[in-house]
Amino acid sequence: MFYLEELLKCKVGDAVEVLYGVRPDDKLLQVQETRKEFEGNYTFVVFPVLKISKQSPEATAQAIGEYLLSNCSEVARFNVIKGFLNMVIADSCWLQFINNTIIDDRYGYSSTIEGTAQKMLEYSSPNTNKPLHLGHIRNNLLGWSMAKILTAAGHRIVKVNLVNDRGIHICKSMLAWKQWGNGETPENACIKGDHLVGKYYVKFDVEYKKEIEQLISCGLTRDEAERKAPLILTAQEMLRQWETDDAPTVSLWEMMNGWVYDGFDVTYKRLGVAFDKIYYESQTYLLGKEIVMQGLLKGIFNQREDGSVWCDLTDDGLDEKLLLRSDGTSVYITQDLGTACQRFDEYDIDELVYVVGNEQNYHFKVLALVLGKLGYPWAKNLKHLSYGMVELPEGKMKSREGTVVDADDLIDEMISTAREMSQELGKLDGLSSDEAEQIVQTIGLGALKYFILKVDPKKTMVFDPKESIDFNGNTGPFIQYTHARIC
Repeated sequence: MFYLEELLKCKVGDAVEVLYGVRPDDKLLQVQETRKEFEGNYTFVVFPVLKISKQSPEATAQAIGEYLLSNCSEVARFNVIKGFLNMVIADSCWLQFINNTIIDDRYGYSSTIEGTAQKMLEYSSPNTNKPLHLGHIRNNLLGWSMAKILTAAGHRIVKVNLVNDRGIHICKSMLAWKQWGNGETPENACIKGDHLVGKYYVKFDVEYKKEIEQLISCGLTRDEAERKAPLILTAQEMLRQWETDDAPTVSLWEMMNGWVYDGFDVTYKRLGVAFDKIYYESQTYLLGKEIVMQGLLKGIFNQREDGSVWCDLTDDGLDEKLLLRSDGTSVYITQDLGTACQRFDEYDIDELVYVVGNEQNYHFKVLALVLGKLGYPWAKNLKHLSYGMVELPEGKMKSREGTVVDADDLIDEMISTAREMSQELGKLDGLSSDEAEQIVQTIGLGALKYFILKVDPKKTMVFDPKESIDFNGNTGPFIQYTHARIC
């Protein structure tokens, strides 16, 4: 505990001053945790004060230890190993600390708010062409936890979500439903809306691959086939129609996105995460296009013969970045430019943190550079909380191929596993059905959250549901069980 280290430094300083007549500089007082092979909780390194004591390391450590026994109630006993004074903290000290934390409802929280500006955290950022999956769970839990930690540290936090609700990937789901949906809805299919839309995203990929192979068999190269397949050309035309406000296209988009929003809300509630504001790419991409055109007029960007707009970042050690396609449609970074500007206009924020996977490391370097070239002074305050991907024991997940683990399915599996294991161990005996259900919900979600959050965010992780819900070892259920026993 930090306060104990500081207290012991102060007491050791008192000891040196009383014993040898000189108050040592604070940087000479080195107190650290005792190594596991020795008895003690904290160790004072004696060597830096030997010039003051003018005695051997052992004699100096012994004298300071005896002083502490008489004048510091926190120290119960000590031992000397060469130039190291190992101190054992009294049981009463630990008990007092525990009792103080029990009665302090705000323990761990800063008593002061840091400044007037706020930090904004963007997390979740799903696409409306599929349900939330295991990777989104890691994203949401990291973002929510960061918000909690920064709030406890005294920062004002704004939690935001950017929903990627437009683009070619959205049109793929729309087109597949239009061609093969036969009027299927979440209500008549008895399926969550985000799952239904995701089903047609997978359907598009299946049919698209068939067209590609057919074109290859007719003599086209794979690259040519991927560009000329009728389905992808139709999806691209649908995107152009959407950007020109074609009424039937926009109506279909609104209906299917509505299904997905309703599905997302259910999943967020189950995970226990929320947002202060939700942004939609469909509402910010036009602002991004306007910013790009302003940069073009100022000579910051350049336009090629085909009409596409680019930013040259070669002097910054990167390459040229596409900002607008030749047909005038935007790309991911276009809306990110608009969204960043909108957020700094709307809120007094000193930092904007993007919680996004490490596959987008390059993207956020480019975003900050482009905004800096446009003259926005806050561009340097963009931060990327990069995290590793989540894989399954059998390998990487792929949404297009339907090999992802849906968040809802995983939550259901975790709760089901918690129920089975609790019943086998007899931990639900004597409980009502409502009490038992509340417990297995708590255990299942606790196992999921802890297993995700205990891994360093920078690391790619393998998620194993069975391992995460074990009642022994470094798992959520074990910590919950220990807490229950303590209570």
